[in-house]
Amino acid sequence: MLRKKIGLLMAIPAMGISIALVGCNKATGTTSASSGKAISSEELSYRNLPLDVNATPPPVEFPKTPPGKSQRFQRAYENAPPMIPHSVEGLLPITKNNNACLGCHDPKVAKSVGATPVSPTHYIDFFQLIKGKVVKLNKLDPARWNCVQCHAPQANAKPLVKNTFKPDYRNPETKKKTILNKNVFEGVY
Repeated sequence: MLRKKIGLLMAIPAMGISIALVGCNKATGTTSASSGKAISSEELSYRNLPLDVNATPPPVEFPKTPPGKSQRFQRAYENAPPMIPHSVEGLLPITKNNNACLGCHDPKVAKSVGATPVSPTHYIDFFQLIKGKVVKLNKLDPARWNCVQCHAPQANAKPLVKNTFKPDYRNPETKKKTILNKNVFEGVY
């Protein structure tokens, strides 16, 4: 059935049939499909003002609370990378050879300093998962050295859009820690 539909879709242009779903306004390049009225570029974005290329962005305040003194954020959804609740001043940049995060978050020391330990998922070679094997490593996976690629400090900024998302945790334990290492193959087989 899918092949027939794809074949039909490919045949329509070949037959010289043009179907116009929505017209285009020359001034803005857009129209509303329902009303046929032009939509301005301001209406297409979260901005309600024309873009001012000389404007300076509003200042963004990041936490100044030092590590060990901050309060953890609840994860945004099950198995989400946790946000960084403390200041990262002096901890960046992170490189393969210099990762200040591991000074507290290495599982060998995290409990003693009250830090969240690096997730067990960071000690799995996910390239081997493609082959269907779980390969646990004795050291941090070399693909996981850049902590701030997934974990970010939570800025004190006003949201552009109201967030109405409510996470659904299948397991209450996942509000505070990931269990992805236990269910990484969920739904695969």
